[in-house]
Amino acid sequence: MSNPRCPSRDPDIIGSMRAIQRAARNARKLSLQTGTPFYVMKDGKIVDLNRGRKKHAARTADARARRGMTGCGGV
Repeated sequence: MSNPRCPSRDPDIIGSMRAIQRAARNARKLSLQTGTPFYVMKDGKIVDLNRGRKKHAARTADARARRGMTGCGGV
């Protein structure tokens, strides 16, 4: 089970790209939930991928709070 694009045989190295992608996906999800920026380098510039989405996330969080749905398991 080798990856033709990865010259290493170390399983940690082989699986690292998937782990990085998974971490980025989880970080973006968290940033949307908290209404915080999600900066990435795109075309040589630092951009916030959540720009324009923060207001929606904040409104959704406010609506949940008003309904008593904190997402903390009722704590």
